[in-house]
Amino acid sequence: MATGDGATARIAPPAGAPAVTWAVIAGLSLCHLLNDVMQSMLAAIYPLLQAEFALSFSQIGLMTLAFQVTASLLQPAVGLATDRHPAPIALPIGMGATLIGLGFLAYAPSYGLLLAGAMLIGVGSAVFHPEASRVARLASGGRHGTAQSLFQVGGNLGSALGPLMAAFVVVPLGRPSIAWFAVAALLGMAILGRVAAWHGRLNRASGPGRAAPALRLPRGRVVALISVLAVLVLSKNAYTASISSYYTFFLMERFGIGLQPAQVMLFVFLGAMALGVALGGVIGDRVGALTVIWISILGALPFTLALPHVGLWGTLGLSVVIGVVLSCAFPAIVVYAQELVPGRVGMIAGLFFGFAFGMGGIAAAALGVVADRHGLATVYLICRLLPALGLLAVLLPSQHRPAG
Repeated sequence: MATGDGATARIAPPAGAPAVTWAVIAGLSLCHLLNDVMQSMLAAIYPLLQAEFALSFSQIGLMTLAFQVTASLLQPAVGLATDRHPAPIALPIGMGATLIGLGFLAYAPSYGLLLAGAMLIGVGSAVFHPEASRVARLASGGRHGTAQSLFQVGGNLGSALGPLMAAFVVVPLGRPSIAWFAVAALLGMAILGRVAAWHGRLNRASGPGRAAPALRLPRGRVVALISVLAVLVLSKNAYTASISSYYTFFLMERFGIGLQPAQVMLFVFLGAMALGVALGGVIGDRVGALTVIWISILGALPFTLALPHVGLWGTLGLSVVIGVVLSCAFPAIVVYAQELVPGRVGMIAGLFFGFAFGMGGIAAAALGVVADRHGLATVYLICRLLPALGLLAVLLPSQHRPAG
């Protein structure tokens, strides 16, 4: 476990802590990449689906909502259940649900079945993320921020690769080519089976689990702090939802570029987010999660304010800076929250991954309505102010002091 000053001090493994199991963390990160490549197919093929099914922006937003709200409702429950009864065998099962959802996206003849496919992908997320995050922390050897970053960066890289896969595979070859990504799902299921076997050996070696440690702060105070962290996640994910769902349309409408160049620019933004995630937890282990939270969310504000007012290359450059700075926050927020609620690693991971998905989905749906009524430029004029919510970080304590 981290020290009591886990929000600010460098986190070092306690004496006798197990060494970092890099192979397990790397395997989980790779599976996160594969999982999120498949999941990112949904947003990446929106222009294709819009043309084929004559979808409005509101319907596109509803598809994002179907995926992300399904994931958000299930993830905390899955995390709580696996904290009490660890079930890493659920990891390959979750990826199997994503595989079935991809089949729906590839062959669905109607909008209703596309929604069903989006929901199945959400189920896959709900099973994968909290349990994989919990196992990554077990393998961290006390370097919780680093393990969380390495786990999350796989997902961000997968999300970044999705638009490229759509641009250079799905768009030229058609929607049924999505089914080819079943190979990625099968590879992921095989790796996760090995991770489950490692976890089983660890359980047998360590014996029965212990009861969860007591909270270091009064329960009401913990709830209030978790709520503040949730608002910070809302500010981050509402902004990134505006990029992931509508950035390609914005670029094509404002600058007159084609679909493939717009998807390449989306890839650059998502790649910048992956870099930010990789840095966030590692820096947090050295300077403290709270410092990273401050710099990440509030630090993005000058760049989001400028984004709607620059040209094409300025948009690309600012989106890279925003992606790196803003995405540093999430691994730091997860680690900070896990320190607040010791012994509930999976539940906290599920809560924050799920909340991030859900808020991103709600934001995408709401922004789709705004785009239909007032245009895409208005979406980015509204979203530019969201990082100002980073000022709420002043409410977070620099230490997790024991209650009483």
